[in-house]
Amino acid sequence: MPELPEVETVRAGLARWVVGRTIAEVDSLHPRAIRRHLAGPVDLAERLVGRRVSSAERRGKYLWLVLDDGPFCLIGHLGMSGQLLVLERGAEPGPHLRGRITFTDGGRELRFVDQRTFGGLHLDELVPDGPTQVPASVSHIARDPLDPYFDDEGWIRSVRRRNTTIKRVLLDQTSISGVGNIYADEALWRARLHGDRPTSALTRPALRTLLAELRVVFADAVKAGGTSFDALYVNVNGESGYFDRSLNAYGRAGKPCARCGRPIARTKWMNRSSYFCPHCQRPPRGQSIGR
Repeated sequence: MPELPEVETVRAGLARWVVGRTIAEVDSLHPRAIRRHLAGPVDLAERLVGRRVSSAERRGKYLWLVLDDGPFCLIGHLGMSGQLLVLERGAEPGPHLRGRITFTDGGRELRFVDQRTFGGLHLDELVPDGPTQVPASVSHIARDPLDPYFDDEGWIRSVRRRNTTIKRVLLDQTSISGVGNIYADEALWRARLHGDRPTSALTRPALRTLLAELRVVFADAVKAGGTSFDALYVNVNGESGYFDRSLNAYGRAGKPCARCGRPIARTKWMNRSSYFCPHCQRPPRGQSIGR
């Protein structure tokens, strides 16, 4: 699933190409793509046609378009392979086109493409969340570290009270959102922390450093358009991100650490992999360094 930098790249593209335009027509081309909109494709189209897109918003990995009249928004779930593309109306549809939105100005259309059909589109109601609003189905998701209302000290206090490990916290979207396996490993490498370090033993300065490094890696990745390891993630113009060229830990098993020159290690972790430097990120006592 795309992480914060990839979703933010898509959000920025929608803000440029879709916001301010009025919806003319909605075509639902695959039932799974709108399965979360329980009222079905006709209802979805009726609720969207004639509405103006007033803004493109994001929290963590979640993305939505705010509509001009009423408390509803259109959520775009990217899932594992979903893409929101802004293309010329005559562009080839391709084999995985699942939905299409055209606009009254006759310009580029918004397409939802999804090879694996894990993602989809649906309407949701906006609800208050402090000084902002979020879709009801996203209200349980924590703010992300690029959110101006993210509470650093509150997060640090909550982390130190938990009986878990720091990488588990980073991937817990109800604690801090937008972080997946790639950027968790990158931020931990930058902060010189092993992902299995117990949270209760981490100092406040160590957690402040981790937050700072997470923000840096997010900002750098957004500038690079996100990370693309295959053709499944692209921006709204169909272009891949290139932050994979700047990764220091993730996917670099056996390659030299950019800081100390020792080989990056890989270890199995919750049905996936963790990448770290055994020299710069000392594992807790009693754990192997991985391979």
